Amino acid sequence: MQNGPAVRRRKLGAELRALRTGAGLTSGEAARMVGWHQSKVSRIETGASGVKPADVRLLLDAYAVADAQLRELLMALAGSEDRGGRHHWWHAYRGVLPSTYRDFISLESQASGMRTLETSVVPGLLQTPEYARAVTRAAVEGLDDERLDALVEVRLARQDVLRARPPLELAAVLDEAVLRREVGGPEVMARQLNRLVEAARLPQVRLQVLPFGAGAHIGITGPFVIFSFLSTSDLDVVVLDHLTSSLYLERKEDLEAYTEAFNTLRIHALSPEDSLDFIAAMGEGA
Repeated sequence: MQNGPAVRRRKLGAELRALRTGAGLTSGEAARMVGWHQSKVSRIETGASGVKPADVRLLLDAYAVADAQLRELLMALAGSEDRGGRHHWWHAYRGVLPSTYRDFISLESQASGMRTLETSVVPGLLQTPEYARAVTRAAVEGLDDERLDALVEVRLARQDVLRARPPLELAAVLDEAVLRREVGGPEVMARQLNRLVEAARLPQVRLQVLPFGAGAHIGITGPFVIFSFLSTSDLDVVVLDHLTSSLYLERKEDLEAYTEAFNTLRIHALSPEDSLDFIAAMGEGA
């Protein structure tokens, strides 16, 4: 279990090490090619130190890496622009965002795919402004209006990943409790359900409802997110949210377990088509 930055450093370093060995180079040879000391290459590959995007570019050129998607991903992990072309826009909110939330947004902005189980609230990427405000006010005690406004702005800005080119591919399984829990009052909830119907029709969104009738299921232990990245599954990561922190799981065994759990949940959930009808019917009755 690691925090967000440590996960990215470790994964980036491991990928750079694999590319170096694939190019038939020792760490000393690679260092000489880019004009560094061997210890710098070693620190980068073990995740012991961060690395600038410009340094990653030097290494990728030295290793003759031509895959544009892989280069873009590794540069992003080193701190270059996110998939929407915006350079870490969330840094402007550093004063109001916990570090774990910034780490989560960073991964979200760089990922190509996101699979999530939600058991309590609508995923942040699909929330309306009114719903986001009500959820944030309930989740964070003692918020003044200025900070509340800033947190809602962040929540809405995150949704740009679904409109990027290419967009984030979102697959979400929602427990029926998410739809039944009245957040912000009847009118707010009615608009939120309509928003889910609109989102479910987007080609980059796959939305499924896990009805109460499915009984006990593997997801009752809590929500989770799986981030996936283009070109290599070695960079995938699972995120578990807690009240005061987040855990990032990167071991192959953890990824396999949560991937299997998500696939099982999708089997027991309503199909995307039936889920759309289910949500639409609830919206009409809200």
